[in-house]
Amino acid sequence: MHPFTGTLKLSIWNIVMKIRTIRCHEISEDINTVTLDEAELSAPADDEVQVKLMACAVNFPDILMIQGKYQFAPPLPFAPGGEAAGVVVAVGNDIDDISAGDRVVLGIRYGGFAEVVNAPRETLQKIPDGLSFEKAASYKTTYLTAYVALAIRGNLQPGETLLVHGATGGVGMAAVDLGKHMGATVIATGGDDVKLEVVRSRGADHVINYTQEDGSLGGFREKVKALTDGRGADVIYDPVGGTVFDESMRCINWDGRILTIGFTSGVWPKAAVNHILIKHISVIGVRAGEIGRRNPAIGERCSRALTELLEKGAIDPYVCAGFPLERAVEAMDMLTQRKVVGKVVVTMNQYTI
Repeated sequence: MHPFTGTLKLSIWNIVMKIRTIRCHEISEDINTVTLDEAELSAPADDEVQVKLMACAVNFPDILMIQGKYQFAPPLPFAPGGEAAGVVVAVGNDIDDISAGDRVVLGIRYGGFAEVVNAPRETLQKIPDGLSFEKAASYKTTYLTAYVALAIRGNLQPGETLLVHGATGGVGMAAVDLGKHMGATVIATGGDDVKLEVVRSRGADHVINYTQEDGSLGGFREKVKALTDGRGADVIYDPVGGTVFDESMRCINWDGRILTIGFTSGVWPKAAVNHILIKHISVIGVRAGEIGRRNPAIGERCSRALTELLEKGAIDPYVCAGFPLERAVEAMDMLTQRKVVGKVVVTMNQYTI
């Protein structure tokens, strides 16, 4: 039985507690400027839930916020970390549908690199049975992005060929996982043979290393055509951009869909409109979080669908490494150095993987 067994209300739990947290005190290119602090945390407000965190995924927005390059700037000082999982320890007076002891996953903008956090009720949902804290902290952003891209925007159909770029990263591995579940033949690209073998072991039908001898990305066009009898891919999932997008335009099937997820290459490509016309293709932008904010019904439907897939074991988030809170910089550095396969997490409260 879990030690937290009752619902602890704000009216009887009104103390300020000391917690450990990783915080950014100044905007800097150097992520080593963040510090391990002891901070005070008050009781949750009436509409908040207090959660003892066990794991928090590391994502590029966490690093970009420290560097001042993200579209949202938290007030200083702040703790990075937007995807976390843990155990409820207290609830505000207005909360009656969640109790102390419940295992939950949080989707917040920042604050997750901490032992305990207060979060609005709407940012939490219960963790599906059997899912570990580290996997619970790692699935929501990546799998929501992949689900919105493939199911909502890309209309991926059984029997189609899906080309996933950046397949060794979190959003790429999620797309491979979901693409296979949806009945597609999946071609996965990446820049490291060892990482690609992990992707192959998790279901990709074919893998292609798209790093060329000069270090540039490309060289996959003819390989994709050969694997598809000259037709090209029906759906292309592209979080990379740059030359990868340009070459994708030349190995896409008639009536295909290119899903633009992001630009990890650092280059925003320009679509050749004549290719769009001649091949009768669609170039489609994907903003998974924004679609839920603008249309909450769609966001809820997607979130519910992912929970059902997790409960059935139809999808399986992949976590390659975990670091304790005091080594959070190492976890972020692993991401910036492109050493992560799938996801890396920070763990708290003596919870290790």
